Amino acid sequence: MFNDIGPLELVTLIVLAVLVFGPDKLPKLIQDATRTIRKIREFSESAKQDIRQELGPEFKDFEFEDLNPKTFIRKQLDNDELGLKEIRNGFDLKKEMAEVTDAVHGRDSESSAGSAGSSSSSGSSGGGIDMTKKPENPRDDRPPFDADAT
Repeated sequence: MFNDIGPLELVTLIVLAVLVFGPDKLPKLIQDATRTIRKIREFSESAKQDIRQELGPEFKDFEFEDLNPKTFIRKQLDNDELGLKEIRNGFDLKKEMAEVTDAVHGRDSESSAGSAGSSSSSGSSGGGIDMTKKPENPRDDRPPFDADAT
């Protein structure tokens, strides 16, 4: 719970507690705080047990941490009853991105995969577009920058 508190921060908190509450009231305050935390934990555990009993015997291995979406998806991907690994492996992200890029630029997806110099080539090499390179013929449609206008 307090894994990220360092020793210097802990000493500072103790000194502040002694200064604010005083050495006479501090032990009573610590007992009250621990008692309250213990009651909250007991209440949450009993609530979890009640929910498990109400769900029935099919949910004996139900964990509330599974309600976290990341944990749920990770558990389902490890289980793989639905064949999600096949779907994930069959999806070619580079090809999909190349098709979207071609559609945005108004090019035919087969002709853009051809030679890099001409955009009207009809041959297809089957390769993808390198998204890290800048286009060879950049179009500069932006108006010139006017420093006085800003």
